[in-house]
Amino acid sequence: MKNYLREYFSFTKKERTGIIVLLVLIGVTVALPYFIRVPSTPPDRAAFEKLQQQLAQLETAKDSGYEAPYTPDHDLVTESRDEEVVLFAFDPNRLPAEGWKRLGIRERTAHVIQHYLAKGGRFRRPDDLYKIYGLRKEEVDRLLPYVTIEAIEPAKERPVAGRTPDSIAHHNLPKRFKEPAVIDINTADTTAFIALRGIGSKLAQRIVHFREKLGGFYAVEQVGETYGLPDSTFQQIRKLLHCPSPALRTININVTDVTTLQQHPYIRWPLANAIVQYRQQHGVYESVDQLLQINTVTPVVLEKIRPYLAIE
Repeated sequence: MKNYLREYFSFTKKERTGIIVLLVLIGVTVALPYFIRVPSTPPDRAAFEKLQQQLAQLETAKDSGYEAPYTPDHDLVTESRDEEVVLFAFDPNRLPAEGWKRLGIRERTAHVIQHYLAKGGRFRRPDDLYKIYGLRKEEVDRLLPYVTIEAIEPAKERPVAGRTPDSIAHHNLPKRFKEPAVIDINTADTTAFIALRGIGSKLAQRIVHFREKLGGFYAVEQVGETYGLPDSTFQQIRKLLHCPSPALRTININVTDVTTLQQHPYIRWPLANAIVQYRQQHGVYESVDQLLQINTVTPVVLEKIRPYLAIE
């Protein structure tokens, strides 16, 4: 037993040398911090106080339930909004920077708008706001119903040979915007929709595209279902929309396949598949009311899609 322990704890000359070197390295590593002192840098108190203010603003925003959406041009800490957002009618060509901030627009974006106007730029239509860098789409959609652009007063003209003072005065009268006429929502083109207050080219195209996919409108309220159309804007133009006698494009549910049915905005794939499956199991539909036999079809759903369905 003693011989075994002696052999186990005995080391060769190379092993003893390695152990000594290892112990020396460990000792140097432990003692090194006591001999080499890293110069300490005094803390920047101003930066520390600024960081505390930013953290306090973030905590306040978190408690209030506000969470600023991320955008690529945003700073690491979003700008705080001390003033309450107030929506009011305004002319973007005359509104100062403080007015933009009252509307909830960031100070940086307000300065961009002022710089654009100072360089000779001008908003001629409400949807020109979409062109401003840093102004988000949802912000423009929120502001469009309140945009009122005044007509430009024409500059005074020099007397021209052959023109009387009366004709010059008549030529210099300021132009007045005409109140848009009532339009038929099933025959109006994008130009007619753009003439309505708060409707730009993109919204006009979406309304016409939605109408084509439906197969026509049977009620004015359907225009309000257009993607991206704010309800406030729809309520303002609603009195100018008219749906006299719609001629709808119908779908024959006895012969139409799933692919065609699901393209309708009111049907989509689950309902389209259920309609075809029921027809394959029970035969052709004798009336549109038979769709109520499908579990997913309620009376409300049926009344919504009924104008677009046919059985022959």
